[in-house]
Amino acid sequence: MWKWEAEGEAKAVIVMVHGAMEHHRRYGWLIEMWRGSGFHVIMGDLPGQGMTTRSRRGHIDSFDEYISEVKEWIKAAFRYEIPVFLYGHSMGGLIAIRLLQEERLDLAGVILSSPCLGLVHTPPKILDILSYGINLVFPSLKMNSGITVEMATRNQDVIEADRDDTLYITKVSVRWYRELVEAMKEAFLSIEGTKDVPMLVMQAGDDKIVNKIPVKEWFNHAPLSEKRYKEWPKLYHEIFNEPEREDIFEYAKDFVISQLKAIGYIV
Repeated sequence: MWKWEAEGEAKAVIVMVHGAMEHHRRYGWLIEMWRGSGFHVIMGDLPGQGMTTRSRRGHIDSFDEYISEVKEWIKAAFRYEIPVFLYGHSMGGLIAIRLLQEERLDLAGVILSSPCLGLVHTPPKILDILSYGINLVFPSLKMNSGITVEMATRNQDVIEADRDDTLYITKVSVRWYRELVEAMKEAFLSIEGTKDVPMLVMQAGDDKIVNKIPVKEWFNHAPLSEKRYKEWPKLYHEIFNEPEREDIFEYAKDFVISQLKAIGYIV
């Protein structure tokens, strides 16, 4: 876990959760945008990813490992005694949703970008069936993720940097895949138990990784008293890495500021 503090008095804390295969270093631009706008930022690398234990790269025993880890980041954010917002991208968005369903944390708001509630490309049915058995006898068996950096963003600078990124994961375990699938199912099964927190969902319009149809379905059925859905046409999966990312950041910041005004924290 790392902390980046705003200069001067902070308006709130943004806890950021990255997606599958990646790590916190890919979020340098976004971290600085929040800091420069007067927000503290807390972020870490999820278990089996980034700078965490190399022997477990691309593997987890349970999706609950992610939920427990992010819960610790949020606890650290509460120590500032100012409003806390949770941001999750892709699988990080799924983790945020499951956290809202499992815990009752006093968050000021949640931002999800292209949350992983369904996949554009899934393994052939026979492989999916076989994965159940492999998960029991050889859960750490690794397979190619099938995801490339070109599928994630149109930003050539990011693509070039990712090609040389040794922390970027290309293979995931069978257990990891099964846990991801089950977490996506549970996000829908437990939807009525989602804590009522103001939420902004921003979805890439031309997402090559996450299927935007179940994202909109989940959003429509989520029992939240305040929620916004914004689809960004033609953008790829990583909307905060796209050429239009400054506009996207301003939209997200507007949501945060509006929530702070609503609770009377800023005027």
